[in-house]
Amino acid sequence: MILKVCGITNQEDCDAAIAGGATALGFNFYPRSHRYIAPERVAEIASAPGVRRVGVFVNEDRKWVEEIIRIAALDVAQLHGDETSAEYPAAAPVWKAIRVGPDFGFAQCRQHDLDPAEALLLDGPASGVPFHWSLTKSLWLTLHRPHRIILAGGLDASNVAEAIATVHPWGVDACSRIESAPGKKDHKKMTEFLQAAKAVLQS
Repeated sequence: MILKVCGITNQEDCDAAIAGGATALGFNFYPRSHRYIAPERVAEIASAPGVRRVGVFVNEDRKWVEEIIRIAALDVAQLHGDETSAEYPAAAPVWKAIRVGPDFGFAQCRQHDLDPAEALLLDGPASGVPFHWSLTKSLWLTLHRPHRIILAGGLDASNVAEAIATVHPWGVDACSRIESAPGKKDHKKMTEFLQAAKAVLQS
């Protein structure tokens, strides 16, 4: 399972996430985000073999995404925009993010039926807010092509076990609920989240 810590902005948090068992690290390249980090700075942050470096983008031009992938040595592009699959970058696999709100259902599912993304990342309706995980049933029932699902939105140590048991995702992703401030991780909360997720996998 992918255990992703998003919003990494410094080497200390990166090291703590890897020590806690993270298998993917997210770097936010949305300029208006409090967690924004420059591609050149990401290039200076050393991770570890086998840990995937994920760039988070919001409605960025494909050529610019591919340039950032090169500069920051990214393994995955996580796209939170209005791009179609024809506009996906060719330089790295894509995790396509989908906001899951109260109106999530048939129409939202079907537009991703043949999506070539490596995974669909289901996010909450707002930052740090979980969605009703039972809504994912409409995704399973509607899509013809099986998709890997990464679950995000308001996850922490208190609810990640229930989330995994409900959705059975390919991965889980936490950010705001394991921070002491935007862009600064609370190492205790982060480690507890990762341990809680790993405990489910080992049970």
